[in-house]
Amino acid sequence: MADPARAARLAQRIKVVVAEALRKSVKDERAEAITITDARVTNDLQHATVYYTVLGDSAAAEAAREVLETKKGVLRREVGRNLTIRLTPTLEFVADEIPVNASHLEDLLRQAKARDAEVAQLAQGATPAGDADPYRKAEDDVLAGDGDEYDGEDESDGVEPRDD
Repeated sequence: MADPARAARLAQRIKVVVAEALRKSVKDERAEAITITDARVTNDLQHATVYYTVLGDSAAAEAAREVLETKKGVLRREVGRNLTIRLTPTLEFVADEIPVNASHLEDLLRQAKARDAEVAQLAQGATPAGDADPYRKAEDDVLAGDGDEYDGEDESDGVEPRDD
């Protein structure tokens, strides 16, 4: 078992090597739209997951996936030549969903900001409903003389209090 720091360093090196190999060794115009965003290596250094994004629509993403799958051997050979480890890790290519999720989150934040602006605009000319002090106090009622004073009867259950 290698330590996690070595695996992280190796992952960064694999990311760079795969990106350079895509640019130099892969002779396919569909590979030009591929950007390698991240790489992760297991702690035993036997398996590497390479994350990529594609500039373009879903057809370009599908074409990029095909290129990476067909050229996986060439890319693994380049990784093996440029690394100084005993065994070359297997490569797995995964489409990176972070940019898509980030743009969706930005859209949601933009919508929330627009709704907040609408609410703020509606609240500018609004006045509170009801009295200025909506909480009534018992002493205010007694002082006002509105007839709600306690007369010795319990109104809640209709039973008069006992005098023991």
